[in-house]
Amino acid sequence: MDLTLTKEEEDFRARLRAWLHDTLPRLPPEPPADDWPARRAHDCAWQRALHDAGYAGLHWPAHAGGQGATPTEYLMFIEETERAGAPYVGANFVGLLHAGPTIAAEGTAGQRARWLPPILRGDEIWCQGFSEPDAGSDLASLRTRAVRDGDSYIVTGSKIWTSHAEVADWCELLVRTDPAAPRHRGISWLALPMNAPGVTVRPLRTLAGTTEFAEVFLDDVRVPVTHRVGPENDGWRVTMVTLSYERGTAFAGEVVACRRTLTRLARTARANGRWDDPVLRRRLGRLHAEFTALWRLVQWNTCEAAHAARTGGQGAPGAGASVFKLRYSQARQELYEAAAEVLGPESLDTRHEWTVQRLSSLSYTIAAGTSQIQRNIIAERILGLPRGQ
Repeated sequence: MDLTLTKEEEDFRARLRAWLHDTLPRLPPEPPADDWPARRAHDCAWQRALHDAGYAGLHWPAHAGGQGATPTEYLMFIEETERAGAPYVGANFVGLLHAGPTIAAEGTAGQRARWLPPILRGDEIWCQGFSEPDAGSDLASLRTRAVRDGDSYIVTGSKIWTSHAEVADWCELLVRTDPAAPRHRGISWLALPMNAPGVTVRPLRTLAGTTEFAEVFLDDVRVPVTHRVGPENDGWRVTMVTLSYERGTAFAGEVVACRRTLTRLARTARANGRWDDPVLRRRLGRLHAEFTALWRLVQWNTCEAAHAARTGGQGAPGAGASVFKLRYSQARQELYEAAAEVLGPESLDTRHEWTVQRLSSLSYTIAAGTSQIQRNIIAERILGLPRGQ
């Protein structure tokens, strides 16, 4: 990992800071958390602004329509946008950080040309259709069926916890195309148009009061075979590419945001008198060390992926993504538990930003692969321990 800044990278940071300084004051206010159509419009407008300024898909390879930036430039972009208080990817999350990189790595030239430019411009939103009511942590037990009928698959089944389904145009969908094959070998990865006949979306309200997840019901939905990414029945391998991005680099911006929240926590504790508590000070100090280490791990994973791409690999994060995801999930929960301690009785007010984040943080040890799954991956693929029976 070499993060020594070149003259070009220093110039990149200066240009980005200047652009953020000029652009952010002109942005409209962020819509209410529960108004997803308005949030989609807001997030897509921000993505279009990034696109027009040359910052969309910064770390994507040039053949996928990206900027082919260095790992250092990409990490600079994350740091500078978070520190400036720029909008997060929001509704563009799945397309920009999961589906798009997967299509760039595994899709055909035609698929990249069809789906990647609209993602980068903010014209189309994607959702993720992986989990099912009986296939969450054990994702390979999914039952949604896709039966080949000529040039189409007929898809029947249901998905749950489908991120941003109510405002999405497309869904990265896992289906079982060979029920007789071993569990991991009969799965395919499809791009599902959300306006197809037979698709029903039912939003789910979370503990934090928002509806970024939904149930999706699929009743004899026709999906063209040309919408399959990767070979038929090879979807588990393609999915591992998706999940490596989800666990490895998709949370990078959130690490910077957590570090900023930690600074605000210390400032609030000084203001309300809780800073005198030495136990709290030690707790915040340890969290500072945790998030500093997590940021270094983000840098490591990003550089490792870039090196793999240069040497003929996919450019997807490796098993180190699970190390990051495992520790980040717990650290985020600990951060907002500390926030509750700083706030005192005010932490019971569900209108407070940190209270909402505390409720949301409870899902992080489940989302994007449970902590138990991450421990298994680390044990088997990094430590070389025998597979559990």
